[in-house]
Order: sequence, then C-alpha cells, then structure tokens
Amino acid sequence: YTALGHIHKFQDLNPGTHPPVIYPGSIERVDFGEAADDKFFVIAKIEKGHTIYKAHILSGRCFIDLAVKVKTGDNLMEKILAVLPAEDQLVDAMLRLVVDYPRETEVFLDEAALREKCASAFEFHLVRRPQEEARSRFSPDESVANLTPIELLGRYWQTVKLDPENTQPLQALAASIIQEVSGMAEVDLQSGANE
Repeated sequence: YTALGHIHKFQDLNPGTHPPVIYPGSIERVDFGEAADDKFFVIAKIEKGHTIYKAHILSGRCFIDLAVKVKTGDNLMEKILAVLPAEDQLVDAMLRLVVDYPRETEVFLDEAALREKCASAFEFHLVRRPQEEARSRFSPDESVANLTPIELLGRYWQTVKLDPENTQPLQALAASIIQEVSGMAEVDLQSGANE
C-alpha cells in the first residue's frame, strides 16, 4: 500500500521497475506555491506482469503573482493599475496582487475599482500591506517642548524626506508667518532662535 497526495506533484516512486508506483499529482494548481509546477494526468496500460504508462501534461489555469510598492507622493491607484496585465491575460487566471503602500494613502485604495478591473479573472486576491513611515525620534536629553516651531518644522521635513532644496523656501515662509503672528523679531531659520 502506498499513500500519496500531500505533495501535489507528479511522482514515480519505482522508476523503471515493475510495478510502477505513480501518483499523477493534482490536475490543477491549488495555490501560488504551485504556480510554476507542471500538472499531469496519466494513462496506463495494465497487463499481467507488465504495465506501461504515459504522463500527459495539462496546461492548467494561469497564475499571475504581482507586487507593487507605492511610495509617498505616488498616485496610489495609478501605480497599482499600471502593473495589472491586459484584460485578455486575466481571463480565468488566478491573480494575486500584493500592494505595499504608505498607511496614510489607504483611503485612496479603491478595492471596488480593482475588483471591477480584474472581473474576468477566475480569482482575485488583494493583499494589502500598509507601511508605517519612519518617525523622527528624539534623543533622551531632547524634548519637544524645548524645540522652537522652526526646529520642529525642520524635523518634519526630515521625516517626510522632502528635498532640502524645497525646504528652504518653506522654512522662510514659515519663519515670516511665525514672526508676523507672534510679533517676534526675525526668526533664525536654522535654530529657530530670535535674532
């Protein structure tokens, strides 16, 4: 007695000898772990003392496994839609789409639109992977209360990784607003200290 079945691949456990002990495997891919596996069916001719078989390959259902990484500032849906194959390639396919995206853009992820776009697929599996942006950490001897608004704004620019070339005019604008609102003397753009 030979029990097979846990591994869904074609197996011949007694190759070249009699009797053949064969398992054709599953005739359809059952998950993405089998996406690259060939699937077979077997036709055997059995005679007393002699058995021959032939494994016939099956084309099987197409598995499409996609991943997209969206960054802060990207158009979330535009970037996702750009990786999807043409509709004729989706027909009867098993489609998995893994999307890594900044958590704050989650409201722009239109799952209904994606499901509509992938309606011709046999199965569409959306894997959402919202990412937390790295937060600015203060050293143990540093306190938010001890930082000026300009210093805090500078920390913010570093956290969102804004190009330093773009932060200078924004810092200057912020300093002029702070000066106007508070009636303070000029604000030092680097340290935030009054001059």
